[in-house]
Amino acid sequence: MTILAELLSTVFERRYRRESSKLKLDGRPLIELATALVGTAGETSGLALAREILSRFAELEDEEKLAFFHDIATTMDIDPELVRTTLEDYERDPSKASYRAFSEAVEPARQELIRRLNQVPGATGALVKMRADLLRLGGKEAELQALDLDFRHLFASWFNRGFLVLRPINWESPAHILEKIIAYEAVHAIDSWTDLRGRLEPADRRCFAFFHPAMPDEPLIFVEVALTQGTPGSVQALLAEDRETLAPEEADTAVFYSISNCQAGLASISFGNSLIKQVAADLSAELSGLRTFVTLSPIPGLMRWLEQEGVSREGKDAEQMKALAAYYLLNAKSRGGLPYDPVARFHLGNGAKIHAVHADADTSEKGMAQSGGTMVNYLYDLQRVAQNHENFANTREVIASAEVKALAGPVALPKTEER
Repeated sequence: MTILAELLSTVFERRYRRESSKLKLDGRPLIELATALVGTAGETSGLALAREILSRFAELEDEEKLAFFHDIATTMDIDPELVRTTLEDYERDPSKASYRAFSEAVEPARQELIRRLNQVPGATGALVKMRADLLRLGGKEAELQALDLDFRHLFASWFNRGFLVLRPINWESPAHILEKIIAYEAVHAIDSWTDLRGRLEPADRRCFAFFHPAMPDEPLIFVEVALTQGTPGSVQALLAEDRETLAPEEADTAVFYSISNCQAGLASISFGNSLIKQVAADLSAELSGLRTFVTLSPIPGLMRWLEQEGVSREGKDAEQMKALAAYYLLNAKSRGGLPYDPVARFHLGNGAKIHAVHADADTSEKGMAQSGGTMVNYLYDLQRVAQNHENFANTREVIASAEVKALAGPVALPKTEER
């Protein structure tokens, strides 16, 4: 820290303590502090209030956090009558003033609260954790779901692609970042530092993560990549400790074999689409021999869906499991005609297509329980992903290779109901 930075920090701390003392923050209910923050015009007093709210919220028990969420959801909601009145005024006389009045009426005060809380250094990460608490505690309560929409609305702007920084993660990265890669890995667990080293150090392995300038030590999402010759069909073979390392310039395929979202508080804020496309572009620039970009993905909803359909895995050989998985990926739907499988929704929504299905591809306990050991390659054809994305968004069409369609064709199951 520079001498100037230390001086500014000292000045701020003194002002903060003076304002905290003046406002007698400690004795006031948290909702009163929140209301005061939204109404304050003073920058220094606003910072003091915001810091106090964030500090005290972090120390609350779950029951107290839930009560605070209810308080701001109800007391800082919109006024429907004011919305109707200002809309009528705007319809009668469209003007800058009437539009401003309507805009202010339709924005709940809790959005301004979240914005003002974010003025404190380091507050962005605290607010992401606050939303994680809201998602964890709020359930399906309508008023808290409305509050979550306010968080999502603001986060979608704060975490848009223009603010994100793509950074490579390797064995030389800071230890505190590597520890988080181990902790946040959500697809194929990293069991030890040796396991992590095997994914990061070899020349034919890559890892990339998105970071936000306001959270420089917290990866938002990361992808692990294997450089291979040909498309792999087994994650155990891909991660085998005794495999031979491939020279990167000999690789013709980049395999995205694990994509992990790191922040529960950023659920539904999509980064994966941008991450995969950016990594593919960067790898193409680095390695001219790469021709194919595919995933090796789990099929996490398969066994649950088969159970719902009354289909048992018992007695099914590898080819039958491949056929069932292909049928599921092409035909199993949830509400709105979207694929039942969450990973399929993600990749098809990004513009990928179902390329190949593999049996006995993930023989781990998790892989067998979720998908009977099957896995799928989604192909990212960089020349077609934009068109595929548009087709999927508009028609829900599941694009698949002829091989996958042929696999699914002979399967006969009862007609699936929308869920």
